[in-house]
Amino acid sequence: MFLRILLLQFYTFRFRSFVESFDAISLVVISLGAFLLPLVGSRLKIPSIVLEIAFGIIVGPVLHLVTPSEFISGLAVLGFLLLMFLSGFEIELETFREKGLRTLALPIVVYLSTVAISFIIITELEYPLFLALVLCTTSVDIVISVLRSDDTIKTNYGQMLFIIALLADILTLLAATVYASVIKSNGFSLTNLNIILYFAIVIFLLRILRRLAWWNPQLFSRMFDGNDPEELGIRSSLALMLALVGVAVLFDIEAILGAFLAGTLFAFVFPNRGSLESSLKGFSYGFLIPIFFINIGLNYDISLFSNTEFYVDVMYLFGIAVVVKLVPSLLLIFSKISLSQIFAGGFLLSARFSLIIAMAEIGVELELLSKNLEQQIILLAVLTATVSPLLFRIFNKYSKV
Repeated sequence: MFLRILLLQFYTFRFRSFVESFDAISLVVISLGAFLLPLVGSRLKIPSIVLEIAFGIIVGPVLHLVTPSEFISGLAVLGFLLLMFLSGFEIELETFREKGLRTLALPIVVYLSTVAISFIIITELEYPLFLALVLCTTSVDIVISVLRSDDTIKTNYGQMLFIIALLADILTLLAATVYASVIKSNGFSLTNLNIILYFAIVIFLLRILRRLAWWNPQLFSRMFDGNDPEELGIRSSLALMLALVGVAVLFDIEAILGAFLAGTLFAFVFPNRGSLESSLKGFSYGFLIPIFFINIGLNYDISLFSNTEFYVDVMYLFGIAVVVKLVPSLLLIFSKISLSQIFAGGFLLSARFSLIIAMAEIGVELELLSKNLEQQIILLAVLTATVSPLLFRIFNKYSKV
């Protein structure tokens, strides 16, 4: 009994010292922000992720209530990996199989047109080439939530926008991974084959899990039992995510690809996830993912706000970001979609957030983008995440008149 009390006091002291070492006030402020901001966002009709970045800027660089630390950064990284893992959940590979190549042809052409226009504009305006790839991203989460709230997701129009958004995120993430690998190895070399080997491991793991799930469903049934006290489902999904992230890092591949593929693999093997998905989203979106966005605000360079030229550059970038999505969307005329719906869809596909921020960070790490441009991209993400859904609803309303 005495030993148990002694150990308890020891670990309590260690935890208290650990919390004090990175400032307990920071933990309180961030926790309050993560709790209150979604409530404020729902009242103001502003995405909570936008408020979380703004909150991070206010409590960090402005008021200095919270300072960036290794502890907060560690939680933020875990939150971001979970965000990419849950984004992978949205990739329904069966959808692509059911639709067939014929249905996918137009979305693929739209995406390739986006890439072509983006590279042409970026090259002409003498921006860094990597920015062209960054601007090809789309926020699948925003697209899905807007389409669902407008009861459009099940229509042919909604499905078309959904598939275009999926392709944009999947193909751009893959292209960025290959690009980063080539840059790291100073050109094409044998080390670039790591990506092929990594995908071979993922496919091998996919086949094994599908076989096990098919031949022995009882083995996995406990994972989706909402009353399981040991939460085997959450443990197994996190283990899969961290394993694929770990292998990706070993192969010198971007960790976000590992988290994203883990989510896609898990969703493909277990299409009916029951209460597991809501449990994962609960603790991810409830605490860890908000910390990722708050941490972005904590590390934001607010000295740029006093520079008028910075705002001009952001608006210029915003114009380019909309054009590279809006112009290719005109191809949807071949799908018998009205012009007002085409413009609505183009504006919605202009919404960007988590992936564009991640790719901007990768660009800075590889010295392909400047820090100033990264800060512009973060503000661009906030702008598009707020404005794009509004423009979609305005133009989509006209199509119903």
